[in-house]
Amino acid sequence: MLKNPKEFLAAAQARQREMLQWVKTLVEIESPSENKAAVDQASQQVAAWMRALGGQIRWHRQKNFGDLLEARFAAQPMPKSIRAQVGRAQNRVRPILLLGHLDTVWPMGTLARMPFRKTKGKAFGPGIYDMKAGVVMATMALRLLLEAGELATPVVLLLNSDEEVGSPCSRAVTEKLAKESSAVFVLEPAQGPQGAYKTARKGVGQYQLHVEGVAAHSGVDFEKGHSAIVELAGLVERVAGFTNLKTGLTMNPGVIAGGTRSNVVAAEATVEVDVRIARRQDAARVERMFRGLRVRDKACRLQVTGGINRPPMERAKSTVKLFQQAQALAAKMGFSLAEASTGGGSDGNFTSALGIPTLDGMGAVGEGAHAARESVEIEQLAYRTALLAAMIGSPENRNL
Repeated sequence: MLKNPKEFLAAAQARQREMLQWVKTLVEIESPSENKAAVDQASQQVAAWMRALGGQIRWHRQKNFGDLLEARFAAQPMPKSIRAQVGRAQNRVRPILLLGHLDTVWPMGTLARMPFRKTKGKAFGPGIYDMKAGVVMATMALRLLLEAGELATPVVLLLNSDEEVGSPCSRAVTEKLAKESSAVFVLEPAQGPQGAYKTARKGVGQYQLHVEGVAAHSGVDFEKGHSAIVELAGLVERVAGFTNLKTGLTMNPGVIAGGTRSNVVAAEATVEVDVRIARRQDAARVERMFRGLRVRDKACRLQVTGGINRPPMERAKSTVKLFQQAQALAAKMGFSLAEASTGGGSDGNFTSALGIPTLDGMGAVGEGAHAARESVEIEQLAYRTALLAAMIGSPENRNL
């Protein structure tokens, strides 16, 4: 049966120094999304840790991104007294999926100006918070369970290589493994200084509007020109008007470009729009709004591309049940656990949209994702690793 959660905490605290060394090792393997060889090197390091724990490794090979790492752990044999109660149902236990990624937003060479360092109870480094510390925490949680003989549920660990760029190659693998799982624990960083678990995330979309106008000399033939920039300006204003804060729908025209010279009526102009939705039902509506855009100057032409690439992770009853379970375990360890929603997306959006119970933000407590201050709270590594181990080992998650 599950050990007292405080025993997991004591075990994790005894290994905190070792855990931090693992974090340092992984952070110092730079792994930007666009560099396949670099991400593969990070994956190989984690694969070595997984093999040492007895995990069965499978690679999902990729051409344009790093290979996806899948590690499987079978459930350990139950004591006879428990096995007699479970009977044949044990054969029907589906695994828990631990989901994360090894790619970062930081380009090669970042370590030269942002080296791994420790100060004032924090550890800093590119990708440490988002989300290499979370990967190390999962590794140590599995080790604690295996050493205690408490891994009563099969576990699949999937580490993707392209999450920071929208998961173009890993989404299908993530969804396939999620459908075979009883629950998904996402190793993304916790939310805010409280370290809240995430029970809801917004969906994410990217749209591009490209306008073709008619070029002309702005002094000699101004009236013969049809400005793509002027036309696009009106379109941007209309798109900004799609925002509805009450429903959590936001539009951010974040990148705009156009024209060639100030004395030339612009022949082309483009805007990239970031879209966030809180409700799945809004995806189709957003698509209709963008596809319904029309130019006012009939001499111009508009092309609309893109779409919603991550569905929202809505606050489902099954996710709330997982959170309440984690909250109760945290209380037994002596700390409080809050829940939160966030506007950012993760691979957990995909699994939640499939109806699989998904709890996110189960990684490190810290701050500064994608920023120079990116860091984790060292003391919290043991607490959150122990909680993750307790959640994996909980009888409630054996899906019998």
